Amino acid sequence: MARQSISLTRPNDEWLKSKVDSEEYSSKSELVNDLIRQARKQQIQIDWIQAKLEKAENSGFTEETKEDILAQSKALING
Repeated sequence: MARQSISLTRPNDEWLKSKVDSEEYSSKSELVNDLIRQARKQQIQIDWIQAKLEKAENSGFTEETKEDILAQSKALING
């Protein structure tokens, strides 16, 4: 695993420390990695929605119903 050195503002460091102190995470590294995983998952979801919107804009119409698109986006969000 790659090691990194980062600088944190005091409020961010205190927030990370509080999560570790509450035993929600075993270390700051574990928490930072979890936040990065969440951000990556969120970016995948954003990219998917953006691609759907671009496709719809370019085609001028879609055969999928609002309910279909909503179900697909919820499935993506829920993994």
